Amino acid sequence: MARFDIAEITGALHTARNEWRDAQGRSREPRGREFPSRDAMAQLVVALQGVLFPMRLGPLELRQESEDVYVAYTLDAALHALHGQALLELNYYARRDPRPEVDVDALALAAVRAFGAALPDVRRLLDSDVLAAYQGDPAAHSVDEVLLCYPGVLAMIHHRLAHTLYTLDLPLLARIVAELAHGQTGIDIHPGAQIGPGFFIDHGTGVVIGETAVIGRRVRIYQAVTLGAKRFPLDTEGHLQKGLPRHPLVEDDVVIYAGATILGRVTIGQGATIGGNVWITDHVPAGASVTQASLQNARPIA
Repeated sequence: MARFDIAEITGALHTARNEWRDAQGRSREPRGREFPSRDAMAQLVVALQGVLFPMRLGPLELRQESEDVYVAYTLDAALHALHGQALLELNYYARRDPRPEVDVDALALAAVRAFGAALPDVRRLLDSDVLAAYQGDPAAHSVDEVLLCYPGVLAMIHHRLAHTLYTLDLPLLARIVAELAHGQTGIDIHPGAQIGPGFFIDHGTGVVIGETAVIGRRVRIYQAVTLGAKRFPLDTEGHLQKGLPRHPLVEDDVVIYAGATILGRVTIGQGATIGGNVWITDHVPAGASVTQASLQNARPIA
């Protein structure tokens, strides 16, 4: 029977963990879990999908006459689980920046209550996304097919939930939810991105949407589109400045075709069409059509 040096490896891992904790200025005092759980958030998102769409994303045996009972039970369990994860995140921040006047328990409870209250609006936004996908794809046979099968819709379910958490000052939980979708779909949407109703990502793989991007109503994008930053300003000490507006503004009714890259705080005007594989770092006027063969339409807005 093979033998392994379990004790030696365990000891070396213990040393490595303590080296990291010392380097980060973290305590070695024994305590429970310090950070939210990715697995717990994954289970929570699955439960919330059932809450939002019980007869399509809920349990197989669910009947329509039992919808409200199922939703109430599942929602109660999900919000309690979210409260526990919110406490972990907020306590993590409190340890890094201790302020005695901050009531972490009250903040966590208020955030989760606000999250629950936002779910009907999240459902309505998702309905608009599903309808946009159905109407925008001739291969779609029904809204049910879109909801059950399309990676862009799955990514938007995650994003609508993640963005709500982000606006409630739970950015770590929000980022976990966003990265769960990224891993499943190849679509990378930062939870800070503001996306209007009726948003459709067709095919989806390789899409990247940055933190400060603002997207209007009825926008459609295709695979491998990037809404990214052009540059990353540094502070006086040479560190990246975080939180600055650095991603595109995409106005209503814009279509962006596959492989397009749009960088910086530029505006893509209402009704513009961005062709495949173009590289844009300037404003695009409303109604313009930008292709590789005709970039003269992309003149900067005065």
